[in-house]
Amino acid sequence: MVNEKWSVYGEITGPIVMIGFGSIGRGTLPLIERHFKFDKSRMVIIDPSDANRKIADERGITFIQQAITKDNYKDVLTPLLTKDGGQGFCVNLSVDTGSVDLMHLCRKLGVLYVDTVIEPWLGFYFDSKAGNDERTNYALRETLLAERRKHPGGSTAVSTCGANPGMVSWFVKQALVNLAKDLGIEFDEPEQHDREGWAALMKKAGVKGIHIAERDTQRTKNPKPMNVFWNTWSVEGFISEGLQPAELGWGTHETWKPKNAKKFKKGNKAAIYLEQPGANTRVRTWCPTPGAQYGFLVTHNEAISIADFFTVRSKKGKVSYRPTCHYAYHPCNDAVLSMHEMFGAAGKPQPVHHVLDEDELVDGKDELGVLLYGHDKNAYWFGSQLSLEQARKLAPYQNATGLQVSSAVLAGMVWALENPEAGIVEADEMDFKRCLEVQQQYLGPVKGYYTDWTPLEGRPGLFEEDLDLEDPWQFRNILVR
Repeated sequence: MVNEKWSVYGEITGPIVMIGFGSIGRGTLPLIERHFKFDKSRMVIIDPSDANRKIADERGITFIQQAITKDNYKDVLTPLLTKDGGQGFCVNLSVDTGSVDLMHLCRKLGVLYVDTVIEPWLGFYFDSKAGNDERTNYALRETLLAERRKHPGGSTAVSTCGANPGMVSWFVKQALVNLAKDLGIEFDEPEQHDREGWAALMKKAGVKGIHIAERDTQRTKNPKPMNVFWNTWSVEGFISEGLQPAELGWGTHETWKPKNAKKFKKGNKAAIYLEQPGANTRVRTWCPTPGAQYGFLVTHNEAISIADFFTVRSKKGKVSYRPTCHYAYHPCNDAVLSMHEMFGAAGKPQPVHHVLDEDELVDGKDELGVLLYGHDKNAYWFGSQLSLEQARKLAPYQNATGLQVSSAVLAGMVWALENPEAGIVEADEMDFKRCLEVQQQYLGPVKGYYTDWTPLEGRPGLFEEDLDLEDPWQFRNILVR
């Protein structure tokens, strides 16, 4: 199926199997239709809920109402992904499905694969028998890295390729290039896979840390009722990650750690976690429109992968430089109220979960970017300022938050199709220019802003605080205690 209005990036010669058809799945489907040549009769959508089935039925796309589980995934997916030959593509946009197991199966079958998160099988997030270190994204990422070490090369599987994680890793590289030029640093831009070169450039630029700084200002027509969780993207996904421990890539400039901070004993050791839920942990951050704001330190894979990617090590492996990196997320006001209500009820999620669609929202935007701080120009934010109005015009079934995710999935699919034998890759390792070239048509304004704001602004005020006045960009000053 080809739409002549849009750039067609290639042909998917085998079946397309989309796992999960919630808000992101239904938003991604029209982008697949626009930008790839494929046989519609060989596309299958699988979801345990038939809430959005009508969209598939209207297009003549097969819909299977079924949950993909650890017990059935091989039997269900193998015949679907291999039917009638060609190279298939698995687009995993679901919750409670084991991403590493799914990509292992796909690569064994020679099928391309993309997802937006390293998702575990059902039960992982709320396993009371597991230690908090075992419930982290750090632990999940280590399973991915172990799989890559065990099975290098082969068919491409793009891991964690949504807005964040995903797009923000491409923003970091573009922001770093912009910053280095503005600082007058002479450099040859490193190759895409030259991790050492990129890390050396960030160290040379003097970046102490990175916030994935986001503000969602989308508003609804009606106020949120009690006992309902509203969000502009997957409620289940937000609750799951929000109840995981707060995690952050831990930079070499840090001189202080919270008392409940814990190190990881195994793996790359680029991150730490706090013995408290991320969605109940606040940090000070900055976005262009609101300026200074609070964000939640919700765990995300990019906080770990970015810090790891930009680590400078000696030949003996000793770390000489690493930036601090973490998410600093202010969701839409209804999501903030929902999360506050949930934590007030001892962490028990509301019985009704609802994703606010484009028809329920009246205005606002999702300002999502990366804040590189601590260098000679203080801080630099670079990212997307996509409004609800723009998202509605650009593609169907989208709010501003969803389109930032679904367009990143599109970019990941294009990159995989153009690099079909790259093995398992993270967004940090991909060609950021190519990915942003594909995605930028759906991101609204993509701009950079310098700011003289620091977490010390206006402090100390009426109350005494335990601050580091010598270095504004210490985590001690960023964490709300």
